[in-house]
Amino acid sequence: MGKARKEYSEDLKWNVKDLYQTEDDFWKDYQFIEEHLEDYKKYEGHILDNENTLYDLLFFDTSLSKRLEQVYVYAHINNDSDTTNVEYQTIFGKAYQLYEKYSVATSFIVPEILHSDYKIIEGFIEKNSKLKEYERSLKETFKMKKYILSDKEEKILSSLSTTFSTPDQVYSYLSDADMKFGTIKNKDGKKETLDEKSYHKFIESTNRSERKQAFTKLFTTYGEFKNTYASLLASEVNNNNKIASIRGYKSALEASLYRNDIPVELYHNLISTVKKNVLPLSRFWKIKRLALGVSSLHLYDTYAATIQGTTKKYSVSDAEELLYQSLSVLGDEYIRDLKKAFKEGWIDFCPNTGKRNGAYCTACYNVHPYVLLSFDGTLENVSTLAHELGHAMHYYYAINNQSYQDYGYSIFVAEVASQVNQILLSKYLISKSNNIDEKKYLIDDLIKDFKATIYRQTMFADFEYQIHDAEQKGEVLTHEYLCNTYYELNKEYMGKNVVIDDLVRYEWERIPHFYMNFYVYQYATAYAASIKIAMDLLNGKEGAREKYLEFLKLGCTKTPIESLKVAGVDMMSKDCLEDAFSYFDSLVKELEELYKN
Repeated sequence: MGKARKEYSEDLKWNVKDLYQTEDDFWKDYQFIEEHLEDYKKYEGHILDNENTLYDLLFFDTSLSKRLEQVYVYAHINNDSDTTNVEYQTIFGKAYQLYEKYSVATSFIVPEILHSDYKIIEGFIEKNSKLKEYERSLKETFKMKKYILSDKEEKILSSLSTTFSTPDQVYSYLSDADMKFGTIKNKDGKKETLDEKSYHKFIESTNRSERKQAFTKLFTTYGEFKNTYASLLASEVNNNNKIASIRGYKSALEASLYRNDIPVELYHNLISTVKKNVLPLSRFWKIKRLALGVSSLHLYDTYAATIQGTTKKYSVSDAEELLYQSLSVLGDEYIRDLKKAFKEGWIDFCPNTGKRNGAYCTACYNVHPYVLLSFDGTLENVSTLAHELGHAMHYYYAINNQSYQDYGYSIFVAEVASQVNQILLSKYLISKSNNIDEKKYLIDDLIKDFKATIYRQTMFADFEYQIHDAEQKGEVLTHEYLCNTYYELNKEYMGKNVVIDDLVRYEWERIPHFYMNFYVYQYATAYAASIKIAMDLLNGKEGAREKYLEFLKLGCTKTPIESLKVAGVDMMSKDCLEDAFSYFDSLVKELEELYKN
């Protein structure tokens, strides 16, 4: 049993008083918002009466939204810090209800604005210059107009939203609650329960029997449910294709990418480039096979560490100092601002009982970002801290340089700053290490990240594209079609020197991202961008630091593609991805040399 939250010192906890000094202050804001939701009614049917009414509505909505964000962040971070606390549960429940009330109260705004022509908005901006602050968000709203249906049709689609989400909901219940995988024998001969959580432990085990048992049992069990999962995924794909067609998109892929201004050719370029660069991964598998001492490397061997990582434990102050050193390439301004995260209580380190699992960063425009993790002192945990602080600094710079409506950056660029920090940390540790085994471990870890993010996520993206395209062309997505497609993609993306075990054909059944409508490709593109930025910084490329810091300040004022160009990354150029593979190839070569020596 871990310690209760109250047993940890306050300096390890985030400072929620920056949000509200007392709980009474929270409830005052809560009541203020609840009372003023009624004020939206006076604007309904009158938003476009004149330029001043439009501005008044947008200013009022922005002001109330800021308060609502503060209320919600306060409620959810308190609840996540101790999910067993009934008082926090109540506060979070009430905040969630308030957010739903706000959504209902404001639901008329976008449809009413879209009943007009954008030329009317342009005229209003000319007459009232204060509307210029909302120009970008108004343009974003009108961007979707050509795909908005009639009021009646939109209501029909809205009424079917629960039906459309059924495949994802059923998938969650089946995978998270109902699936049972039995037990396996651990290295000590004792039976251990196998589930999705313990699978990660077993598949990374140094004991090959544990790895093979876990792989075999997990995927054999998924195989027994292949018809059910095929039906769920086929329904999801059909929903995506049908909705895209109804709205007038050429494909579900186009519908998904259009919202973020991502050209479809970027998606296809990612897939084709990764497929052409499998050779370095094949070379890495050879190193892995020799390091593990096995005659043939199977898929269930690929996650095993070839060497013991550092057992060194880091205190919070050790981790803090290590981050300052490893991220110093970002300059004095960045480090000075990063210190605020530690000194001003942005981070919650406590590994107390009842705390939400995992790690994340959230932000409040009126205050600052907040980072949650359960700090255990391992190097992996320090890397997680670097990752989340990357998000935090991205938020911090956007908050301090953009308006409320423009500070939230796109999902497409969301993982860039976090991955840049992790790469810089790893490269710093490698450069400072005099221990060959430690260097092997650190390089192996970077290779593992690249493989998981570029190769694997792109393979997922390829699978998504192929099954949506096939369904759109009339193919029936049977379990046989899905399994065969997925198996062939594994052979294509994993390269030579690894055995593609037949059971992997069922792996698609356990990937929740296939119910997120073309989401996963962004992991790969963001990582490629991060590599380019990190290497430019480390190589001292002229202007790299300044460009990157400017990128962090943009929020959503530019499209994701244009934002990355500010950072010196052209995602539409094949060079960006080719540079990423040059980096990967250099890591594999470095590891080859270490094993030779």
